[in-house]
Order: sequence, then C-alpha cells, then structure tokens
Amino acid sequence: MADPAIVAAPAIVAAPADPATTAGSLHSRAARVLEGNWTGTSTVPSRGLYPHQWSWDSAFIAIGLRHLSPLRAQTELETLLDAQWGDGRVPHIVFNPSVPLDAYFPSPDFWRSSTAGRAAGAPRTVQTSGIVQPPVHALAAWLVHRADPGLSRARGFLPRVYPRLAAWHRYLLHRRDLGGGGLASVVHPWEQGMDNSPCWDAPLARVTPAPARSFRRADLDHGAPEDRPTDLDYGRYVRLATDYRDGGYADGTGDFAVEDPAFNALLIASEHALARIAHELGAPGTARHARAERLTAALVERLWDPAEGLFFCRDVRGGGLIPERGVSGLIPLLLPALPRDVTGALVGTASGPHFGLGGPARLVPSYDLTGESFDPHRYWRGPAWFNTAWLVERGLRLHGERARADALREDFLSTADTSGFAEYVDPYTGDACGAGDFSWTAALTLDLLHEPVGQAVTPVGIGTFDMGDKGNKVDKVDMRDRGEDRG
Repeated sequence: MADPAIVAAPAIVAAPADPATTAGSLHSRAARVLEGNWTGTSTVPSRGLYPHQWSWDSAFIAIGLRHLSPLRAQTELETLLDAQWGDGRVPHIVFNPSVPLDAYFPSPDFWRSSTAGRAAGAPRTVQTSGIVQPPVHALAAWLVHRADPGLSRARGFLPRVYPRLAAWHRYLLHRRDLGGGGLASVVHPWEQGMDNSPCWDAPLARVTPAPARSFRRADLDHGAPEDRPTDLDYGRYVRLATDYRDGGYADGTGDFAVEDPAFNALLIASEHALARIAHELGAPGTARHARAERLTAALVERLWDPAEGLFFCRDVRGGGLIPERGVSGLIPLLLPALPRDVTGALVGTASGPHFGLGGPARLVPSYDLTGESFDPHRYWRGPAWFNTAWLVERGLRLHGERARADALREDFLSTADTSGFAEYVDPYTGDACGAGDFSWTAALTLDLLHEPVGQAVTPVGIGTFDMGDKGNKVDKVDMRDRGEDRG
C-alpha cells in the first residue's frame, strides 16, 4: 500500500521560526531525533532498545511528523498498515528483516506469525508479532490528513487507509469484546502498552511464568535492570505470548483478559476520527459518532468508580474492577461525551495526592504516588511518560482546563529538553530513564510546540462532530468488496 517513491523521501529539514530561541532549538533537536530514527519507510522508537516498528509508537510519531513532513507521516502509517492481518488486527511490532534476531526479544522466530497466525490471516511476506497495541491510528490518520489535505487527496491517502482502519476497529469491537459489555479487552499486558503496571499484578498472578532459561532478555543490554520489568513479570509475559501463539492467535481462550480504560478511550477517540474520515470520503459519519458515544457510556458504566474519581481496569476472568490507580484511568479525559461530573472528578484526582499534577510531580506519574507498588524508576510502576502526558494535556484542554493544560505543556517541553527526549522520567525530578532520543517524545514535543499557549482547542480532532474541511472531496470510497459497514 505504501507509495514506492516514499523510500526516497527527502530528509526532514527543521525550520523553526527563530532558531535563536529556546523553542527553536528544541524544535530543531526534536526534528533531528526523528531524522536519526528514520529507516526509510518508518521510524524506530530508539536505535538500540527498540530496533523495529512499533504500532502505537508509529501513531504518535506520525502526529508529530505531520508538522515536518506530512508525506513521511503518511508513510509511517501506511507502512504499519501494510502488515495488517486478514482478521483486521494491527500487530504491535513489524519486524525489520535486516535486524539480527538477537537484537530484540521476542524476535520473529518466537512469534512465527506467518505460520502460527495463518488461520488469522497473518501476512506471508512480513514478519510481525501476534498481539496488538492501543488503537491510536485513526486519530493519527485524521490529523495527518488535516496537516496537508491537498497532498493527502493527491496521494489517495484516506481512501487507502480508511478500509484498513475500519477493519481494525471491527476486529477490536467484535473479536475482543470478551466481557460482553461492548468494550475491547487486552489479552496481554504488552497490548495495553503499559507493560508492568501494578494494574496487571492480580490477573498476572494466575499465569505460570515461563522458565527463565527458556528466553534471553535483550532489553537488559540497553537499560538498567532496576528500571525494567522483573524476571518474574517477564516470565509471565512470555508464557502468555507462547500460549496465544500456540493457540493460533485465537481470541477468548487465555487466562488474561482485561478491559482497560486507556485502550478503550483511544478506541473511542479513533471512532470519532473515523467518522470524520468517512465524511471526508463522502460516506455518512454519524453512525460512527453514535457508536463512539455508546462506547463512552459503556466505559463509564463498566470502568468508572465515582467514589474514587477514577476509571479502573476490569479483570474479565477474575471479575470486578482492579483497585490500582494507574495513569490509564485518567486518559478518558480525551472523550468529549464524558458527563461533566466525571470530568470534574478526573481533574480533581489528577491534581490530588495520587498523581500530583501541578504539585510535586513532573508530567503525570504512571502509577499512584501513594501506592504500595510505586517505584519512581521502574518502567510503568511510577515514572512519567511523555505520551500519557500529551494525552492528559489534550484532555484537560478539551474540557476547558486551560491553565492546567498550559502548565502541563510547559513541564512537558522543559522535561523533554533537559532529559534528552528520554523514554520516560522520574516523576519527581524529571531525571531521564530508559532510552534517550526516544521518537514519540520528540514527535509529541513538536506537536506541543505547534500548539499556541492558552488556546482552547478541539484536541486530536475528536470534539463535537462537524463537517470539518469543506474543500473538494475525494471520490467516495467503494467499501462493498471489503465488507465494510457504512457507519
């Protein structure tokens, strides 16, 4: 699907308005990170630790790249979608065949996608993982289109990606509704993206870990062990992935199934974006908006705890909400149809002692500052991450919390600067953890640099439905042969 000419796309040229300013320097350095991590058709999260293409990373990267090269941003998403499976899933890793197998684990020979995933329609010519990541992609596609609608229409970008994005959502809404309440479930902690969050401890405790001798952790070659998931956690991740693979990547049979608020909030936001894309292509989008609002209602019904003022994960296998406060529970701030009392309570929780927004914490910690499992350095058990900070900032701005959003934006930019575009940071000090020159940190820095301070926005294109760009439409997409609904 990707345009062959894209491989030779010109290098990004960073051109801030005033290179002498701090913002101009930050803009230039962020652009250089993305240029350095570009492979020719996609962007790696980091050169050492993550040498392949990751799914939700590419979506966030495209959101930032659109300010530098809309062509490259389109290519980022097209390359990922070229690896989509026949059942609609978008795999969480697309492997680069030129990278040695021992550079990352689990490697292609572990996932065996082309053989173990044959029944699910895994591609034969591209090696991928068999699990997924949060569905930020339609959101990214709409923003990338809006960055240069003329280029997008000339290349037929939306007509090519829309059927694939619709199939991706259909997979999640039908194959992954394991709890029967309308929400999508994740079947592995890696799918939600917050790998070792304490929110997973209880459902993971049911999983017998794979023997330590059965795998080698390449991640420890690039990061301090005290910053990474434990060997016990990793053994459980490997066991879950092995069982899923050996079952032909069939959904609904494993011991781990969790409805996560962030995963579903991003699915809902992307449903709104798909509605706008459908309208741009000459098809009705109102049914998709209605579906997004129904999913929002299901999210509140199933995952909202009014006494705690936070959304919680639901353990589908064990039953009930998981009483751990993770940053995932704040991400539904993105959604325009949340009841006002819910948004007010979320803002209060974000600003209170558990997350410390505007107080002792830099950005937003990944886990409850007062929780027994809090660790300021260990991956998703406390450190602050830039992608979740960006999502919370967008949500605050959507719901009129301009002062809080502006303060978070300022902290984001200063911390990205001083940390060297770190993968994540200590939530109190802002000290860098994990990989440096991390792509989504640089990309989302660029996005916030292009956002005027103090402005009220309809963030990430998900607000109340309107007709959007009223310029010339591309030809209406014929979706009949793809089995696409017209919602």
